[in-house]
Amino acid sequence: MGPSILGHNSAFAAEIFPTKGRTVLDTLSVFGFMLFIFLIGVKMDPTMVLKSGRKALAIGILGFSVPYALAGFVAFLLGHFLFLDHEISSVLPLVVAVQSMSSFPVIAWFLSELKILNSEIGRLASSSSMICDVCQWSIMSVKFVTKAATAKSLKSSIGFFFSAALLIILIVFGIRPAALWAIRHTPEGKPVKEIYVFVLFIALLCCGFMGEVIGVSALFASFVLGLVIPDGPPLGAALVERLDCFVSVLLMPIFFTMCGLKMDIFAIQNLKNVGVIQLIVFVAFLGKIIATLVPPLFCRMPFRDAISLALIMNSKGIVELAVLNHWKRENVMNEECFAIMIISVVVVTGVISPLVKSLYDPSRRFIAYKRRTIQHSRSNEELRILACVHSPDNVQAILNLLHASNPTKESPLDLVVLHLLKLEARASSLLIAHRPRDKPSVNPTQSERIFNAFKNFEQLNRSIVTLRCYKGISPYATMHNDVCSLALEKRTSLIILPFHKQWIIGERVESPYAFRHLNKNVLDKAPCSVGILIDRTNWKKPRSVLAKPLLYRVAVLFFGGADDREALSYARRMMKSSLVMVTLLRFCASTEIVGGTARSRMLDTDILNEFRLNLSRSEQVSYQEEVVTDGMDVLSVTRSTETAHDLVMVGRRHGESQFMSELTKRNERGELGTVGEILAASDIKGGASVLVVQQQTRVWGMHDPEESTHLRQINF
Repeated sequence: MGPSILGHNSAFAAEIFPTKGRTVLDTLSVFGFMLFIFLIGVKMDPTMVLKSGRKALAIGILGFSVPYALAGFVAFLLGHFLFLDHEISSVLPLVVAVQSMSSFPVIAWFLSELKILNSEIGRLASSSSMICDVCQWSIMSVKFVTKAATAKSLKSSIGFFFSAALLIILIVFGIRPAALWAIRHTPEGKPVKEIYVFVLFIALLCCGFMGEVIGVSALFASFVLGLVIPDGPPLGAALVERLDCFVSVLLMPIFFTMCGLKMDIFAIQNLKNVGVIQLIVFVAFLGKIIATLVPPLFCRMPFRDAISLALIMNSKGIVELAVLNHWKRENVMNEECFAIMIISVVVVTGVISPLVKSLYDPSRRFIAYKRRTIQHSRSNEELRILACVHSPDNVQAILNLLHASNPTKESPLDLVVLHLLKLEARASSLLIAHRPRDKPSVNPTQSERIFNAFKNFEQLNRSIVTLRCYKGISPYATMHNDVCSLALEKRTSLIILPFHKQWIIGERVESPYAFRHLNKNVLDKAPCSVGILIDRTNWKKPRSVLAKPLLYRVAVLFFGGADDREALSYARRMMKSSLVMVTLLRFCASTEIVGGTARSRMLDTDILNEFRLNLSRSEQVSYQEEVVTDGMDVLSVTRSTETAHDLVMVGRRHGESQFMSELTKRNERGELGTVGEILAASDIKGGASVLVVQQQTRVWGMHDPEESTHLRQINF
């Protein structure tokens, strides 16, 4: 619609975008960008700059200085050895400045769109872009101060600096304490009072107005105000919740529309100018690639990951568009240079996105180099479990399962607890170890209440249970990256995930669809075995963590296959405890119940024979064979099992067969598999909790989970 195509017709332009209408749209676009910058400040955590490691520091500094120096040197040579127009030679330093940028808002948005915000590359790119921003704005501030001091009188310069300093002092020492006071007076889990949000909106408008009056611009004042507001809930989340949709859906499209309406491709008249500017763009692009490649490669990062990071750091977006629009509005950049730069921004970002998607897959690094399962663990080896928790409602069922896991001195339990939280009002994800306070708080946070319950379990089983607590804050779409990366780092054998449906006070409560999506992603990409825990403990009398343990009745439904063998291996560990009673129900039929290879059937026979040997050694172990003829028989057996036990365990996947196909028709397809979905669909009051187990599916050098545990290399 702009002057490049349809708007080139003056009659069309006057009819669709009259002068008065464009003035209104231009005002709304500037106002929308001011709110956008404020929200970016709210989502940012300035302390991340101080917490950034050496790698991020090196990438950030080199990622700005190397392209800035290289492109600046080339611009200097072109200005001295080519006969350039004055307008082009004066704009080359601006091109260098734009191409050296790696703006944090742009990088964070880009990572979020590609769903790699909480991947290793995502976290490194976020931290590095913050460092790059600090370098960029430091240089620009020095230039701005120098220009202001030389262009204005001494009295005006002193007045300007004092006014800007007073505005910053007002925001930091006036508005920030008020925001912290509002947070302290908001109970955990409760929404912020509307009056607090209203006052902050008024403060935003006032600060923007004062910024314009002083001469530092409303954008700068809005960004500083956003930075002093603590990110995350309750206040930051309330601001983002109220503004995000309004800004991103209504106001920012107007901003992008105005950028398009201002770009006239017919303003490009001299191809020599195009070549000069594109040469600067290419040199800066190449310089940033080299600068951001060297530190990761020096730290032995895979080349594909390093080149992906380098491409991400080159992405351009809304901040660059805003800078270009500002220069055009101030007549610092003419129409021709503006059009060339807009085209370069669009082309560079358009090329980078598909390249990064094809090069970088976060799940590749989750492939383990050995079997990490309960079945393949030695009997005297510690059991490493990663327990994921969404809310305190998940804690009791997991603790009951851990009690039954039978930690001993010969085979202790190494427990990692991960509290998963949705990323709210933050631009960067976090995966951090929990550090307890020096003094217990009277009003502990939700994370502290969860971790305290597991600490009580650790104290009850001192010397045989070790506990480490983590908190992961990330978008639901990429939350599985935190789970899988932590499982890989801690070399766990089993990940426990809560099912997305819960039974609370006699009613089934369904959690957000995002939990189901999380479970599916973990099942697909986990570097170890996974257990989905269906919790029905809330229908029963709650059992205190410190209470004397009662007899825990466990049933294992065995049809055949790797997942059923993993479930039975977990039950074999449990049955060594005097407080656990284990019943194995093996399903038999005249036809084949589950499909599979001859090797799989042989492994089934071996583990069943080993289990039978233990029958004579313990009275708390029983074995039953259930002869079934059709799906109805399976349904009746599973339902009777649920009422007689505290926990039912079954494998997730079973080989394709006519018998299993009949069962599948009776239930909707889900992430729990055929039998797991039957157990999850049962609304039996007082029924047993269910653990649906999937054995590790991804091992480096192994195509088939039935293969030997010996390591073999493959071309990946």
